Amino acid sequence: QVQLVESGGGSVAAGGSLTLSCAATGYFYSGCMGWFRRAPGKEREGVAVHYFGAGVQLYAGSVRGRFTISQAHAKNTVNLQMSDLKPEDTAMYYCAASRGACYDDTWSVENTYNFWGQGTQVTVSS
Repeated sequence: QVQLVESGGGSVAAGGSLTLSCAATGYFYSGCMGWFRRAPGKEREGVAVHYFGAGVQLYAGSVRGRFTISQAHAKNTVNLQMSDLKPEDTAMYYCAASRGACYDDTWSVENTYNFWGQGTQVTVSS
């Protein structure tokens, strides 16, 4: 059984930076790992994903240029570096993993992913 262990998150002032990490344990050796978020009163949305097989990173338009997702040195771990944070980035952030591929038209769809983390809160104050 694959489990996703999230770390990072917290509170920061607008313009600040935070880094989230997600490590997959169990039988997970390829596919995609990424992050979704749910802001209060809104639906969960895709933020960014790393596709291990292709070495591709995909981003939501709202975070492109501010967030960077990358594969960490540790196996099956991805980091999400978030900079120039805005109050609208405040949300619960969830790690997600899929054993399959991630494409432009599927990476932000929740059903693409087989496994989910518990979530970690990010709060950005103005």
